[in-house]
Amino acid sequence: MIDEINSIIEKLEWEDGDEIVVEMAGTQVSGIDVGEVYNKKWQSPIGTRKYNKDAFIIISNNSRRDLTRSLPMDREHKPQHPYQPKKEVKKDAT
Repeated sequence: MIDEINSIIEKLEWEDGDEIVVEMAGTQVSGIDVGEVYNKKWQSPIGTRKYNKDAFIIISNNSRRDLTRSLPMDREHKPQHPYQPKKEVKKDAT
């Protein structure tokens, strides 16, 4: 699996000095204190991590993230279809 990850990194042209982060997603952590006596089929103690059947791995390159904020347009905003408010619908008093 490491070889596959390395081939993907090469394909994306990431470099050795890049900050590459591997994260696990699709998990859940129990946040409910169930006490000493609980139904083990449906509940789990607080802080227990479960992995969903569709859990996945995220590989991201933080060195190449663009964190610049969006800027206002340098022109007047003129949409192709101007906004027209919807007409008010009156309900029957029945």
